[in-house]
Amino acid sequence: MNNTFTTAATTIAPQPAQAMANSVSGIKDGMEQTQAKMRGGVERAMTATGEMLSFGRGNFEAFARSSQIFPSGMQELTQRMAVMAKATMDETISTMKALSSVKSLKEAADMQLQLARATMDQAMAQSSVLAASTMELTEQAFAPIGARMTLATEKFTKTA
Repeated sequence: MNNTFTTAATTIAPQPAQAMANSVSGIKDGMEQTQAKMRGGVERAMTATGEMLSFGRGNFEAFARSSQIFPSGMQELTQRMAVMAKATMDETISTMKALSSVKSLKEAADMQLQLARATMDQAMAQSSVLAASTMELTEQAFAPIGARMTLATEKFTKTA
């Protein structure tokens, strides 16, 4: 019986050591896999953060460009309106001077009618030019923002 006990003890003794080694190896493998997954997650998070910061910087730059275009365009429109107003005023002054030397009421009425027609024609032409210029300015000023919106739409539809 003593011999049987010794044989059984020697066959059982290596099993706990092997089991412990297997457990340690399994824990080590599990930790390595977990670390690899965590590294991948951190890398993806860093990439996403970098893309978000880059996109935000692009948005800021688009707003900055837009805010530069609009005021300079408005200044140009204002100058154009001032030139138009001066031309109209000069024509009115010229007509008033001419009115001072008329010889008849009919001649004065004809001059005033011509002035009214010319002023109306100029106002219509100038308003068309100003409307077109305003639309062009609006398109130019919002083009950088529109481009960013298009880019955002493309990015979000690709990820969705």
